[in-house]
Amino acid sequence: MGTIVCQECQGIIDHFEDEKVSTLYGKCPTCNDEEIE
Repeated sequence: MGTIVCQECQGIIDHFEDEKVSTLYGKCPTCNDEEIE
């Protein structure tokens, strides 16, 4: 089981199937929206 974590707010964005436990970093829609304004 893998987890996608937001780099900005450290919130969990999503889970994905993976052979080993891993963490990927991205940006959640909330933090992406804040940057546009």
